Amino acid sequence: MFSPYLDGALLIWLYMSMLFVVAQGLKDNSIADIGWGAGFVLVGWWTHFFFPHEFSWLPALLATLWGLRLSLYLLLRKWREGKEDWRYARWREQWGRWAVLRAYFQVFLLQGVFMWIIALPLMQSPAESHFHLFQIPGIALWLFGFCWESVADWQLLRFKSKPENKGAVLREGLWKLSRHPNYFGEIVLWWGIFLVSLPYGSWWLLLLSPLTITWLLLRVSGIPLLEEKQQKDPAYQKYVAETNALLPDFSKIDKETFF
Repeated sequence: MFSPYLDGALLIWLYMSMLFVVAQGLKDNSIADIGWGAGFVLVGWWTHFFFPHEFSWLPALLATLWGLRLSLYLLLRKWREGKEDWRYARWREQWGRWAVLRAYFQVFLLQGVFMWIIALPLMQSPAESHFHLFQIPGIALWLFGFCWESVADWQLLRFKSKPENKGAVLREGLWKLSRHPNYFGEIVLWWGIFLVSLPYGSWWLLLLSPLTITWLLLRVSGIPLLEEKQQKDPAYQKYVAETNALLPDFSKIDKETFF
């Protein structure tokens, strides 16, 4: 008999392989980023319909709101910029004649592995389920993180849409409180999903999800890559010296922070 974990793995493999084919046709591997959030939507609702329990719709719904917003935001950014993300373009150049093969394994399949781990809270199918009071703080944590990430992305998109800001460093709004407020919001909301899903699976297995997304954004593909890109920019280095990387400095909040 199939399990939500095996089904999830097969579903993600098919989904990421499909994205890979689309990306090769467009010669743009950053399609993987646009498809990232939508992949969780697919896994969440697949589990809900084929391995349902009384509250399986709840983590699926939270993942859907997060995933669709993120994918639509990245799609809009892609439409405005009209080119492959600089990270993927650099890798394409470095990989040379092996670019297609390495893109499949090191971009799409690798992201699929991480997607499966992070989506573990969405793939729980317990024999019994009840709603617990500690899930309410989990929903609140998710809502806080979701709003924080959404506002940060909107502020960044608005800033970059103005020609006079080309090459400048955003230091307003949530970006005044920390250098990566969008990543802070994303980490927080996945810890919220962890709490919401905790009654429906093994805590040690579910814990892999928020730990993995936290590690990726702090140490691998999030902050390190962006900071490396800006390391020769004096204005950004001044920003680094004066602003926290991830945790917001709430003492800097004023009436213009969220607008």
